[in-house]
Amino acid sequence: MRCTKQGQYNFYVTDLKSKKRLSLLDLLIAASWNDNQIDEEGIREEVDTFMFEGHDTTASALCFALCLFAKHKDVQENIKEEVKSIMQENNNLTISSLPKLSYLERCLKESLRLNLCVQLIFWHISYDMQLKHYLIPSGTMVGVNIYSVHRNKKYWPNPNVFDPDSFLPENIKGRHPYSYIPFSAGPRNCIGQKLAMLELKLFVAFLFYNFELETVDELDDVTFSSDVILTFSKLFRIKFISIT
Repeated sequence: MRCTKQGQYNFYVTDLKSKKRLSLLDLLIAASWNDNQIDEEGIREEVDTFMFEGHDTTASALCFALCLFAKHKDVQENIKEEVKSIMQENNNLTISSLPKLSYLERCLKESLRLNLCVQLIFWHISYDMQLKHYLIPSGTMVGVNIYSVHRNKKYWPNPNVFDPDSFLPENIKGRHPYSYIPFSAGPRNCIGQKLAMLELKLFVAFLFYNFELETVDELDDVTFSSDVILTFSKLFRIKFISIT
């Protein structure tokens, strides 16, 4: 959206001020008018990023999670009981009730630890950076292998085992904050991470409220294909059994 006339500009600014919470696009447009903090190309790039993170990576993360939940029947039953309890308490699922799904959240986090969508992230170092034992010169492109970070035995005793208890409060305490970075970290982290987790929680909750999952193929035999995001190299089948 672009306001070229003064009247249009004043009308839109007034409209923004009347809102308690602004949408992403509203915030970006307001920033472009506030001392030109961002230009039109920058707005387009941010919206493109948000849209990409909102469907492609989230869909891949959902597939990985459902495969793990279908394999681990005990985990699946625990998720069902938690969802059923919340649904009975609130008669439905709402944004305010989703944070109560703490066990499901731990399961999703553990799934993202094992099979995160984006395996590698890169930074261009614009100044000399001194690490503990190394100096990274300006102009270097640094790659971070998140797959290996999430399997570091120093922080994950059984790195290849699916264990939602890894994210219990007592197990998180004292763990290095950068030992788990499915959405990257720092000021350049993923702007869509909260939306992604809400989408995953909502979809899985409604799914397990209505269906039971069974694996058709063997998950341990699956190989992956890593491109922009991680995907299955071939079709992996899950059976949905209605429980309603």
